[in-house]
Amino acid sequence: MYFSLFPGKPIFSVDIHPDGTKFATGGQGQDSGKVVIWNMSPVLQEDDEKDENIPKMLCQMDNHLACVNCVRWSNSGMYLASGGDDKLIMVWKRATYIGPSTVFGSSGKLANVEQWRCVSILRSHSGDVMDVAWSPHDAWLASCSVDNTVVIWNAVKFPEILATLRGHSGLVKGLTWDPVGKYIASQADDRSLKVWRTLDWQLETSITKPFDECGGTTHVLRLSWSPDGHYLVSAHAMNNSGPTAQIIEREGWKTNMDFVGHRKAVTVVKFNPKIFKKKQKNGSSTKPSCPYCCCAVGSKDRSLSVWLTCLKRPLVVIHELFDKSIMDISWTLNGLGILVCSMDGSVAFLDFSQDELGDPLSEEEKSRIHQSTYGKSLAIMTEAQLSTAVIENPEMLKYQRRQQQQQLDQKNATTRETSSTSSVTGVVNGESLEDIRKNLLKKQVETRTADGRRRITPLCIAQLDTGYSFIHQAFCDLVLGGLLLFCQDFSTAFFNSIPLSSSLAGTMLSSPSGQQLLPLDSSTPSFGASKPCTEPVAATGARPTGESVSKDRLVDTNDQSYLQLLCHLCLNLPSLFRSMNATSTPAALSPSVLTTPSKIEPMKAFDSRFTERSKATPGAPSLSSVIPTAVER
Repeated sequence: MYFSLFPGKPIFSVDIHPDGTKFATGGQGQDSGKVVIWNMSPVLQEDDEKDENIPKMLCQMDNHLACVNCVRWSNSGMYLASGGDDKLIMVWKRATYIGPSTVFGSSGKLANVEQWRCVSILRSHSGDVMDVAWSPHDAWLASCSVDNTVVIWNAVKFPEILATLRGHSGLVKGLTWDPVGKYIASQADDRSLKVWRTLDWQLETSITKPFDECGGTTHVLRLSWSPDGHYLVSAHAMNNSGPTAQIIEREGWKTNMDFVGHRKAVTVVKFNPKIFKKKQKNGSSTKPSCPYCCCAVGSKDRSLSVWLTCLKRPLVVIHELFDKSIMDISWTLNGLGILVCSMDGSVAFLDFSQDELGDPLSEEEKSRIHQSTYGKSLAIMTEAQLSTAVIENPEMLKYQRRQQQQQLDQKNATTRETSSTSSVTGVVNGESLEDIRKNLLKKQVETRTADGRRRITPLCIAQLDTGYSFIHQAFCDLVLGGLLLFCQDFSTAFFNSIPLSSSLAGTMLSSPSGQQLLPLDSSTPSFGASKPCTEPVAATGARPTGESVSKDRLVDTNDQSYLQLLCHLCLNLPSLFRSMNATSTPAALSPSVLTTPSKIEPMKAFDSRFTERSKATPGAPSLSSVIPTAVER
């Protein structure tokens, strides 16, 4: 069937909806670009064509400011993408039915049966958009332009751009995806065809030899990939000075075959979406036949040829089908019908039978061919499927490892954010606890006893945490200091501590004295916060002048009760902290917890039942807490 839609107005693109009920055309209108959606029924049925109650045009959209060069339905049929000379890609979606509406400027003569609205306008190209193509499973939308670039859009999240493919040095005029979305191919006026990997959007190969002899140019260069993935066929190639459609084999990207016979440059190539096998005649043997594909080729010589990959000659050639060059081709989903449009504003429909083309393979058989060629499809793989799928392709393994590494990096980043948030309070004077810990590890304190023995002072490094880790470390400091006092030959020593936030036990110094007597400042309260004194207090081996035993109670560290106290503390610390953690929170300490300044002076033993830190130096912030411990004897 041959019919004219817009006489005198060129139609640059045509595409049939996946459900076969409608088709879209794109071209030049009166004052703007025009996208029109047509009813397929009057094209297929002659009775419907004559029935005036059956609408022929369903919707007309004049949003493009300049000529529309390409229209393409998504694989799901939900969206329609159009690109034009206004440098824009518009994505259309059918709106909720609100009744027929009049086409703007038609004086009420034309009415839109369906309502389609523009849901997204994609802006990135700096020149005319020549072609658009949806990837398998509608994961991506690709567009190409005379600005020499190919833009990959995230079809799930418009208008996000995933990649901009740069490499052509001429106007890019055609795009095609491989059947599973592993590659995308582009052809340009720079006499090259480039294949890009979708795994990393990098160039796979650039083919130039078949196009070296090409002279002049065509309005479009619509190339196509076979549905089995084995062949990529280009437009506008030359062989021995004759126009051809170059066949590029996927295995090794070899260019040994081509479709010949056209008298002028090939403008468009379109593979049938079905894979066929030879039709079994009645009574014939059921020998398995090799599957093959069907391809239609259109040219500037106004002729159309249809080829089968199992034949050396074309299945059919139709000469002078139009008055001007063929611009676009679209197959029906069942593979038995084809629409062809021309610059003369007309569209032709050709119908084939299964006797002519063969029996189409089922989707299951087609899927097995894809997996044997490619492995699993990149576009269809979700995160859940990646973890359990059997990967047959090496590049898919790299893709899986990359996904897993990204997930691991995200988990690590989340963990670091959480730890940094929880340790915000663990900063002392602008220095984090981790930095303090590292600095302390570099310092090793060495002392000499009275008899010349060398001792390395143990360092208690605090855990990088907040709350009760400080309290826990404070008690450890007490016990450690007491044990060292008791065990170092009862020598004169004092607990010369540094800021408690670093949780470092004080340096133990020795003197020749054989006995240690620690004075107790009677002004120090037994309970409550320690008050800062005006001067640092230093403990020495000798008693200060004027001090008497009657004024300051002295405890001999040889006393058996002192050892019992230390042992009791060591044994009861775990249960003590378990009860503290169960009844208190770091944000709200119980009233019985005493606050001790971070700058601590010598530790004093003032009774066999109590120990505490002595007075702090002035100006030191209060960062940690301890609890006076009572021991029943």
